[in-house]
Parts: sequence; C-alpha cells; structure tokens
Amino acid sequence: MADEVEQQTTTNTVEEPLDLIRLSLDERIYVKMRNDRELRGRLNAYDQHLNMILGDVEETSTKRNIPMLFVRGDGVVLVAPPLRVG
Repeated sequence: MADEVEQQTTTNTVEEPLDLIRLSLDERIYVKMRNDRELRGRLNAYDQHLNMILGDVEETSTKRNIPMLFVRGDGVVLVAPPLRVG
C-alpha cells in the first residue's frame, strides 16, 4: 500500500521539464513554433528531442485543422500544458 502511494506521488511530480510533457499525454496542449506558427492539439506521443505527434490539431496562424501532425522538436519554441486546478 505504501509503495503504491509512493509510486503515484513520483509519477505525478514534476522534477524535469519533460515531466510536464509526460503529464500532458492525451491532453490538449499549446505549441508555439518558429516562424510564428501556433498549434493546439492533443498530445499523442513525444520523445527526448521534443518531437511530438499531435492529433486534432488546430493551427491558429492559418486557421486550418489537421487530423494528425508530426512536429519536429527543433522548431518548438514553447509548449504549454493544460491548466490544472487543484
């Protein structure tokens, strides 16, 4: 029981920047890219280079919707996870 509580605590804590990304899996996130490109979409997968696969993407700069998009990590300027209350 104590191990289970400790494991839950460690999986929900943020110790590194990529922990925020891990906690945002299957959630809608905001991604700001180079060249003023802005995306909002559901984070399906990512890696240590910040390459991401987003689903149900809305590109705000050109107002278009994309069902599935691969985002190269070297073009990412900022990633904002969803607002968490509590």
